[in-house]
Amino acid sequence: MTRMLRTSKRRGSGGTPGVPLGGTRHRPVATARRAVATGVVAVATACALGLGALPATAAPGPHAARPGITGPGAPARDPAPDPASDRASDLASDPAPDPAPDPAPDPVPDPVPDRVLTGESAPDGDPLPLERLFDNRGVSDDSRPGAADFDGRGGSFSARELGAAGWTPGRTIAVDGAALRWPATAPGRPDNVLADGQAVRLNGRGEALTFLVAGGSRAETRDGAAGTGLVRYRDGSRSTYRLRAPDWRTGPLPTKLLGLPHRNTPDGRRAGTIRLYAVTVPVDRGREVSSVVLPRAGREAGLHVFSLALRSPSNGWTGSWAASTSGYTTVGPWTDRTLRLVVHSSAGGPRARIRLENTFSPAPVRIGHATVALQGKGAAVAGRPVPLTFGDRAGTELPAGAQQFSDPVGFRVPPDTNLLVSIHLPGTVRALPVHSYTSQTSYLSADGAGDRTGERGGQAYGTALANWPLLTGVDVAGGPGSVVALGDSITDGERSTPGANRRWPDLLARRLRDQRDVPRFGVLNHGISGNRVVTDRYPGTGASSVLSGVSAEHRLERDVLAQTGARTVVVFEGVNDIRAGTTADEVIATLKRIAATAHERGMRVAVATVAPCGGFFDCTAEAESYRVAINRHIRAGLGLYDAVFDFDAAIRDPDRPDRMLPRFDGGDHLHPNDAGMRAFSEAIDLRRLV
Repeated sequence: MTRMLRTSKRRGSGGTPGVPLGGTRHRPVATARRAVATGVVAVATACALGLGALPATAAPGPHAARPGITGPGAPARDPAPDPASDRASDLASDPAPDPAPDPAPDPVPDPVPDRVLTGESAPDGDPLPLERLFDNRGVSDDSRPGAADFDGRGGSFSARELGAAGWTPGRTIAVDGAALRWPATAPGRPDNVLADGQAVRLNGRGEALTFLVAGGSRAETRDGAAGTGLVRYRDGSRSTYRLRAPDWRTGPLPTKLLGLPHRNTPDGRRAGTIRLYAVTVPVDRGREVSSVVLPRAGREAGLHVFSLALRSPSNGWTGSWAASTSGYTTVGPWTDRTLRLVVHSSAGGPRARIRLENTFSPAPVRIGHATVALQGKGAAVAGRPVPLTFGDRAGTELPAGAQQFSDPVGFRVPPDTNLLVSIHLPGTVRALPVHSYTSQTSYLSADGAGDRTGERGGQAYGTALANWPLLTGVDVAGGPGSVVALGDSITDGERSTPGANRRWPDLLARRLRDQRDVPRFGVLNHGISGNRVVTDRYPGTGASSVLSGVSAEHRLERDVLAQTGARTVVVFEGVNDIRAGTTADEVIATLKRIAATAHERGMRVAVATVAPCGGFFDCTAEAESYRVAINRHIRAGLGLYDAVFDFDAAIRDPDRPDRMLPRFDGGDHLHPNDAGMRAFSEAIDLRRLV
């Protein structure tokens, strides 16, 4: 990891409530970004996305994969539930098993430079489409398991279980803005390449490059395989990337893209989750890619690549509303029902689209129809519901882990307005990915009620719903892009007035709308109740009542970097970590990696100090010492971060600085009320967002 080459002017540790730090601008951010870039790519949280318009792909078909994250993850800690602030879902009866620890850091690369990477030589022959390079058989038919050998020990993926997850040969799946095409090969035929310096034909421009990968070799290892590759551009320039593929049998479960319950062997099926991962690496934005040289990992290392693609830029779109997938949980079962979800816009625009995500799911889910409308009273619409389509079809199916954007529709979204997004689920569903805490009431029809998405009235929606299943975004055409709020239950709005949209990101959106000094960004709330910076809470497989998501670092790709029009992230998180015993050093190290990854991908990074929690039952003296140390780092961090906002100073009691002022206390000494939310919003210097 490169070290800081220079530091910016150190800020004082104090602050005036409501006043942001960083009034004096620091040295050019580009220098700091280069200084903190780690250059090591780790695995992002497992979630796939579908697209309206497909990005540039590896010829001849649209190939893509799942983004990853820069920097090695810290070892997973005991995911004991956080009382109170993690809400009842985190205190439920099925405690999460210990997630598998993240892979160890990549080994130190060979000190002898690879002549391909330095440009002194080129791989033999012209770049070829990825399919032409396939040299390994990873998928077998259950009746002929010996026809494939993924890992050199006779193991392989089951074609039947892949099909049950919706991953059928040649199917285009979407993952965080990149379209991937599962290899269109029959079981027992070559379907992936062992990375060893091959040159892959890939044309187009993009925001990032995604790979669908898994590590698998004769060697028994948790670490998978890693190597450095090269991106070549049409203008003759090049850039390097670091790619790591966690092991298909022992890699971390919370960050997988897809998990299957068995592996095929010549002796029959063997139980145990096998994994596919998706990893994203940076490319030079604006330059046209001509080819990608895979890492020269060596065939024995077992770095398997199934697909790769460029993520298309979200030019012309601004994120107006968003929510993170916080977990995968049992429902109903529901049969032939319609959801009517209430969401609140930030930015407005003349056209709209929605985003659905089947995150963490092992099975596909079918969408019969969907509409969008302005909210009238309760579940009733104001005006007429506008039908949405998916690839010009009324419905769609989301494979396990996949994402899908609707086609753009001529529906004007006003800013700061409640919308109703109605989704018909024609089949029977027993579990769904959800955002668990909404501070908002949505609605659900009865079993067998059928498609009610086009109805103006709300009579069919007799059941109140306290979460948001499947829906993760509403985008509007035009606009300057978006600011992403990455946080926990405080950002999620707990203890703010339900249904009033007074979370601090809502109030920030109103401040942006009411001024003309900086762009009127959309604001995307990616707070998750109970979330932590360092530790994964969702166990990574199956339905669970633990609905606090994976760590902020592991969800960075999906919830920040891949968000529509994302320009700036405001990170406000850490109180759940220190209450659970995570040290200040661990939190600080992860914040640094988050900033380095976001900077490497061209985003601006702001970090807010951790607010006081004194008086809450587990906010101990040790936790307070960690909080003070984290905040000391943040306040001095303008060499690492583009802006620092002092949320601590905005609400703390000067006479008891470990506590918030009573007028800001939501009642539990941990979550601020509406006034505290406003103090957070006003502590943000809007000029520092750009």
